[in-house]
Amino acid sequence: MSEPSSIDGTLVRWGDRLFYPGNRVVASRTPRLRNPSTEERARALRQRIHATVVRRAPQVMVKVTGGGRGMKAIAAHFRYISKAGRLDIEDDQGEVSRGRGGLQELAEEWRLGGALIEDTSPRREALNVMLSMPRGTDPLAVQRAAREFARTEFGDHKYVMVLHDHQANPHVHLSVRIESKSGLRLNPRKADLHRWRECFAEKLRALGVEAEATRQATRGVARNYDPIWRTKARQDGRPVIERPASKAGSAAHGSRQSAAQSWRHIASVLSGSALTGDRDLAAAINRHVSQVERTLARADHADVDRDARGR
Repeated sequence: MSEPSSIDGTLVRWGDRLFYPGNRVVASRTPRLRNPSTEERARALRQRIHATVVRRAPQVMVKVTGGGRGMKAIAAHFRYISKAGRLDIEDDQGEVSRGRGGLQELAEEWRLGGALIEDTSPRREALNVMLSMPRGTDPLAVQRAAREFARTEFGDHKYVMVLHDHQANPHVHLSVRIESKSGLRLNPRKADLHRWRECFAEKLRALGVEAEATRQATRGVARNYDPIWRTKARQDGRPVIERPASKAGSAAHGSRQSAAQSWRHIASVLSGSALTGDRDLAAAINRHVSQVERTLARADHADVDRDARGR
């Protein structure tokens, strides 16, 4: 049996590939006073692995839902997320507005605060983001975590946020002015979206709420989530071309294969540990990988059958 210190390096190497693909910069923008040691990184990875394959921790959702191309569209979104002023809308200074008068004042502040935003604009002037947690999560904790998330990620931007706790999943609508106070424009990419999920989960955990931001491939999930325009189209009764329920294609398949390889290496190194907890974790990983492979095989067969019926 190997001592934990002798396996930490291998655990970090494969754990980073699994949880932090590409590079570790996306993990958070929260300032760090020093780089963590290999032992500390391995400890954090053990916790994330346990949360993923044993506790099945709730997954955060961070989704870009659109953005306004001019002040008319931005003001309309303010009215929508605040239910025409019936819900509190909080700005980046922590000031809370309510009612139609408060919404009008907020819109004028956005229009004139910085470069002028015309009623209509050829470019996007705001980015709309939704931060959500599963049913049963404390809505006030979601609101507090969203507030800290916005301060971390959008501290140089104007933004407003509204808590929705009247639906199944508590969530916060966040509207961010794309041009920062220093004149730079926000242009989020895929790595930014992953970092936002990591950051939001980190803020929730700091409040004692169990939350994870694990990639689909890492969890062994291959679900195709509908963008908001598809959902709204269905609600309006408009025709929508249906997509496969699960992700297909070489990129998705490659991500799942890479994740499975990382899981197997981690299980192998932990199974040789002198710690009972590590060996138990290795067994849980093996059960997780076997279950994932069975689930994905069933999903692949279902998609093949659906395609055959379509032909």
